[in-house]
Amino acid sequence: MKAMQMLKALGVVVCVSVASSAWAQSSDAMAPASAPSAKATKKADRKLGQDVRRALSKAQGFDVSNVFVRARGGAVVLTGTVPEGGQVAQAEEVAKTVPGVTSVTNKITIGTQGGGG
Repeated sequence: MKAMQMLKALGVVVCVSVASSAWAQSSDAMAPASAPSAKATKKADRKLGQDVRRALSKAQGFDVSNVFVRARGGAVVLTGTVPEGGQVAQAEEVAKTVPGVTSVTNKITIGTQGGGG
C-alpha cells in the first residue's frame, strides 16, 4: 500500500515539474524576437540627436549653445533659447534635413543667452 502512495506522489511531482517547464518555455516564446532591444533603440536615438545637434552647429549663423535636442524613434524635439527669432525657424528646417528624422517639434524660444538671474 505504501508503494502505491509513493508512486502517486512521485507521479504528481513529475506532472508539476513537466507542466512548469512547459509553461516557462511557452512564456519565453511569447517575447517578440523581431523587436529591437531597448539598448539598440536608445543608442540609435542618441546618435540621431547628436546628428541633429551637429547639423545645427554647422548651420550658418546659428548659435547652438542653448539648444537641446531629444530624439526618439525618429521624432525630434528641440528646446532651449536662441537670441534671434529667425533662428527658431532655422533650427526646425535644419533638423528636418537630417537623415532619420521623421518629425520635428520645435519648442525653442527667443531669449537671452547665459541669463545669470
